[in-house]
Amino acid sequence: MAAELRELRHSGSIGNRASSSPRKQRDEDQSPLIADNQLGNDDDDGHVRHSRDRPFWSHLQSMFRCSFDDSRVSLCSSKISLLLIFIVVVTALVSIFSLVHRLNAPYLCRKDGIVLHCPWVKEPPSLWENPYPATTSWKPCAERHNVGISDLPPENETSGYIFIHAEGGLNQQRISICNAVAVAKIMNATLILPVLKQDQIWKDQTKFEDIFDVDYFIDYLMDDVRIVRDIPDWFSDRSELFTSIRRTVKNIPKYASAQFYIDNVLPRIKEKKIMALKPFVDRLGYDNVPPEINRLRCRVNYHALKFLPEIEQMADQLASRMRNRTGSSNPYMALHLRFEKGMVGLSFCDFVGTREEKAKMAEYRKKEWPRRYKNGSHLWQLALQKRKEGRCPLEPGEVAVILRAMGYPKETQIYVASGQVYGGQNRMAPLRNMFPNLVTKEELASKEELDGFRKHVTSLAALDFLVCLKSDVFVMTHGGNFAKLIIGFRRYMGHKRKSIKPDKGLMAKSFGDPYMGWASFIEDVGITHQTRTGLPEETFPNYDLWENPLTPCMCRA
Repeated sequence: MAAELRELRHSGSIGNRASSSPRKQRDEDQSPLIADNQLGNDDDDGHVRHSRDRPFWSHLQSMFRCSFDDSRVSLCSSKISLLLIFIVVVTALVSIFSLVHRLNAPYLCRKDGIVLHCPWVKEPPSLWENPYPATTSWKPCAERHNVGISDLPPENETSGYIFIHAEGGLNQQRISICNAVAVAKIMNATLILPVLKQDQIWKDQTKFEDIFDVDYFIDYLMDDVRIVRDIPDWFSDRSELFTSIRRTVKNIPKYASAQFYIDNVLPRIKEKKIMALKPFVDRLGYDNVPPEINRLRCRVNYHALKFLPEIEQMADQLASRMRNRTGSSNPYMALHLRFEKGMVGLSFCDFVGTREEKAKMAEYRKKEWPRRYKNGSHLWQLALQKRKEGRCPLEPGEVAVILRAMGYPKETQIYVASGQVYGGQNRMAPLRNMFPNLVTKEELASKEELDGFRKHVTSLAALDFLVCLKSDVFVMTHGGNFAKLIIGFRRYMGHKRKSIKPDKGLMAKSFGDPYMGWASFIEDVGITHQTRTGLPEETFPNYDLWENPLTPCMCRA
């Protein structure tokens, strides 16, 4: 399979390869590029039989052997009539069978040994949708409370005020905001509208109101948590927040329990009346907080945090253009391709490339992560181990092979959400060759349409988020907040459409097997990913609430 992948990187197509594996010869199965009619038919003695239908034609010939003397004209006429009726019936049956086959056959056809796309063929629904019974077992149940009288105390009677900076990119900020609401509820505190603080990578000055609908956010949660837009007027020295040790709660452990906040943070809030919490993104656990707090986090994530109308409208236009790029309605796939230079470097995995490329990456890693790099001597073994464990990002060419093995045709419409791919067009070539209908938002929208969103990096990220969310199939290639939030959203909101999370460990093993044939690879991919299509899964200790919100955020239908 590794040799096949290398060939794909140069040609973008899968060649015919004979398997010489010493293992059981199941890999001699037919390649998708070999025509069915090129295979001979063996008889019981192992000889090729080229005229299996000869007895049938012999029978027809015998029907024509009529002696046209007077005594047999009637019998001969009857035979000819029966023959004509037989031919008409057979022709009708063949026509019906051909029509049904064209409507239901797989999307590939063959001509002269070459795989072609048959435009008349309907693709199997299983490519784009999960089985209907599996999508009706669970429903979302973290929606807003029933309208009633709020039991929240007035603002001046809460425990105090908490203030956070939601750091990182858009999706990390989203998690921070959800956790901030939950922590405020735990301590019965008033939450000051979070500030979106961009780190040095993003270099953006987006405010909460530049990306989210503030009024909707506050109104939706009015029965859960007291939220105010700004620091209260009585607090005169606003610059003191996040600069004064006396006003900042630091060193909150990762995945802290609800009890930690009650024991260690609440007393300081009661004393100082207003405190900043830093850092914050993952400072609340999943399985060590009350179920109603987890349900509240889902209510914030899936219901209260709503993008501005102009962002929603632009995302709707992009999704509509994806479905109508060919002039008729088609499903589309969204691919979150995590293969930026920073991700490749941070992964400390080894990837195919030239010596010069590998040397430059080594220098980059040494500069950015000197403690992990050390002298580089241990990295090769580390890279092999990480790949076996499925902790390496998938390359664009590897993604292409997996998708073709799953059955997605060359004509599949693919929306790519990613940064600048490491290796540029050369690295993207195998994916583009196998799936030429591959576009980004910059190719779907005009420069003028996107100019209004360019002043805020998070606005562009929000467009990618929504177009991926609306896609018929979502495919991730590596972990991260973006992918897990998309998969969690799609699970929560219906899980009818597929969200594919490739088994990178198994794929690495298959790609590294020189004896694995294409048919065996297809079989392995199909079996492995039957249960990796985004259906809700039973939770377990320390599960990730954002990727799998089954309990307590979803209920039996």
